Amino acid sequence: MNKAIKYRVYPSDEQAVMFVKTFGCCRKVWNLMLSDKIAYYKSTGKILLTTPAQYKKDYTFLKEVDSLVLANVQMNLQSSYKAFFDKKRKKRNGFPKFKSAKHSRKSYTTNNQKGTVAIIDDKYIKLPKIGKVKAVIHRQPEADWTVKSATVSQESDGAFYISVLFEFERNI
Repeated sequence: MNKAIKYRVYPSDEQAVMFVKTFGCCRKVWNLMLSDKIAYYKSTGKILLTTPAQYKKDYTFLKEVDSLVLANVQMNLQSSYKAFFDKKRKKRNGFPKFKSAKHSRKSYTTNNQKGTVAIIDDKYIKLPKIGKVKAVIHRQPEADWTVKSATVSQESDGAFYISVLFEFERNI
């Protein structure tokens, strides 16, 4: 079973800049991949499979952020693109939209690989490429819970939050 706990975090100035850079890179990769998918579909009538690595040569700033974040953006776009073309779905989804810098939700998700995402000393949350971010750990995970992923988000008032997803076994 999975359970997420959302924590309020207080990043340093450098960490806040890195969060904002990562939000921007996610939006940039989404928009680049979507525009390439649209152009390819218009010319050939087939679905294009793209990866964020294709854009790192032209846009070197994409190398500064966590690669798992960009991989999650790719998976999200791919699933929404496939859902649009799926004839079997009862609920019809609209075509994926381009993300705006002003109106899009500012968030990204990174996965835990061998302890890259962790809660440290009941004061910090460790993230890849960011380091230890000061957090208010108001709820403790139980001992047998393992960290699966973390989603960093920013509210409209500028406050940052990290939602940590835990996985655990439950006997019913």
